[in-house]
Amino acid sequence: MKIICQREFLQKGVTTVSKAVPSKTTMPILGCILLNAEAGIIKMTANDMELGIETIINGNILEEGKIALDAKIFSEIVRKLPDNEVIIETDEQFTTTIICEKAKFSIPGQSGDDFAYLPNIEKEKKVVLSQFTLKEIVRQTIFSISDSESNKMMSGELIEINENQLKIVSLDGHRISIRKVELNDVYEPIKVVVPGKTLNDVSKILSGEVDKEVTLFFTNNHIIFEFDQTVVVSRLIEGEYFKINQMLNGDYETSIKINKKELLNCIDRATLLVKESDKKPIIVGVNDNQMEVKLISSMGSLKEEIEIEKTGKDILIGFNPKFISDALRVIDDEIVTIYMINPKAPCFIKDENESYIYLILPVNFTVTE
Repeated sequence: MKIICQREFLQKGVTTVSKAVPSKTTMPILGCILLNAEAGIIKMTANDMELGIETIINGNILEEGKIALDAKIFSEIVRKLPDNEVIIETDEQFTTTIICEKAKFSIPGQSGDDFAYLPNIEKEKKVVLSQFTLKEIVRQTIFSISDSESNKMMSGELIEINENQLKIVSLDGHRISIRKVELNDVYEPIKVVVPGKTLNDVSKILSGEVDKEVTLFFTNNHIIFEFDQTVVVSRLIEGEYFKINQMLNGDYETSIKINKKELLNCIDRATLLVKESDKKPIIVGVNDNQMEVKLISSMGSLKEEIEIEKTGKDILIGFNPKFISDALRVIDDEIVTIYMINPKAPCFIKDENESYIYLILPVNFTVTE
């Protein structure tokens, strides 16, 4: 194999597919990136058997062929090459020469025939949406998946499609994040659970442009993303997702409208007094036209008042400050509405159309705090 391409295209390709290279593996071939130059196309592929990514890069093929290169070494070499034309050539022993200006690397490769190619999946149901929309709804929900491997379902996100509505849900046992968006077309019902890592990786690769599309294909076991000459294939998480509708109680006794930025800044100030290992709650007291936020820790205390519009009863309730600020940071509205039932029940942050809903469980606190 012999190819010539610009370093920037190589770099983009390596950055894209590297997300499917496992950090640890007992199979050395899975720690490789496949370079495949055939039929006028230069393709890069990585596959950890759960997630596979394939992308096409611009360049010229002087001699067809394929080679599997150690992802870590290859990506480091590409990253540190001069920003110029790169020649990659392999011999019959899979030794690979990489030349750019006066730099000449020679590294061992492996046979491309041994590489685990992306599975050939029959594309059944499909949904099309803008890259901007997908990138945004992942950003607005991904923070509340669980990073614990003990509950696989919580490490994924529910993607549900009904006619022209797409809903995405994540939860970690302490909070739930829901985003709903309208699609341009009507689709048949789809309900799958996608690994959070997959969605996170895809959102990082997406350009996020409004006028660029991403197509999602669904099968019983896989989800496929196609965009910008890139294909991402991921296994789905098997099983029934949590019945979240019964958790979304519509009854509430208190609702407040509050300036999002003011509340977020107040929580940021309060957490200056909290060590990472210290799980101190913020205590929120809602009275007629004001909210009082208090936090007391071994490092000091803060008390701050924020103007609000209140409907319903006064309430005193405690929250993990991170959970509130995580939700506020991804909401674009200037004024947010918070609904509360009682000090032991979840609160909701949502808009009138329920295009976003953030459910947050309260935490216990002692009144002396």
